[in-house]
Amino acid sequence: MSTVVVNHQRLWRRKMFGWVSGRLPVVVACATFFLIIAGALVTSHDAGLATSDWPLSNGQFFPRMVGNLFWEHGHRMVATTVGLLTIVLTIYLLRKDKRRWVRRLAVFALFAVIAQGLLGGLTVKLMLPLAVSAAHATLAQLFFCTVVGLAVVTSPSWERRLATIDEQGIVPARYLCLAAAATVFLQLIIGATLRHSATWDRQLPTELLLAHAGGALAVTLMLAITAVTILRRHPNQIFLTRPAAIALALLGIQLLLGLGAYVTRQASPNDPQPLNPMVAITVAHVACGALVFATTIILTLRSFKCLRSTSAFEFAGGF
Repeated sequence: MSTVVVNHQRLWRRKMFGWVSGRLPVVVACATFFLIIAGALVTSHDAGLATSDWPLSNGQFFPRMVGNLFWEHGHRMVATTVGLLTIVLTIYLLRKDKRRWVRRLAVFALFAVIAQGLLGGLTVKLMLPLAVSAAHATLAQLFFCTVVGLAVVTSPSWERRLATIDEQGIVPARYLCLAAAATVFLQLIIGATLRHSATWDRQLPTELLLAHAGGALAVTLMLAITAVTILRRHPNQIFLTRPAAIALALLGIQLLLGLGAYVTRQASPNDPQPLNPMVAITVAHVACGALVFATTIILTLRSFKCLRSTSAFEFAGGF
């Protein structure tokens, strides 16, 4: 076989790896986002105990999906699909990606989706205890963050970037991004606990409501400071400014959805069943929260990738 043919085959394999590795994580991330929406629909319709067994539903793999069983079993089917996609993604990255930390992140994603499935089963077997249900919802967000991270670090744009932009200001923007991501995640934990603390026909606990409102204020301040800092310091770096601007826009939408969810939820205990306005706005609030988290994670990863320290007390470079 000639050298030209060998080089052509290597180039073709490299291009195929770049194409698959860049798109497969995006597919898994999109499927996970859909799974989060499906889970929020289960909670909003109070359908968590539509069937009392697990992993089967009423003793069947494919039961007749009527009433609340449509939401609960549909959620399980989406979760199964996400699990299978995660297995494929993990195997692919373990075989093809040479970066050890990426392979470890893929393995973490696999263990996270397995744990998520087991927690989902426990919520049914233990009759929806608050601690397990909140942990199930929180791990969903953490898993989503992980696959979004994999999508970012396996994208072609990631490979083209080097840490060539000097940090500016006293506080490095990278650490602001990291603090913003941590703040958003803590708020998601509070939100998950609040959401599972009462069914649609009961009032939400005042203490958790106040904690969630305080968390919203903290997220607003932290994310706004971070995004404005990025936009002011690096206005010509679209690699950073685009996720910063999107995060700000999503934050504004999320605050409006949060207010709408509170107003519609306050009236729900007087309704004969979960009504569509409350369900739609609440699910949108959960979904937008996941998008805020994902965008903040993207901004954080990108800032560590392309911003380099100018301080003698920090190690240069990034990922």
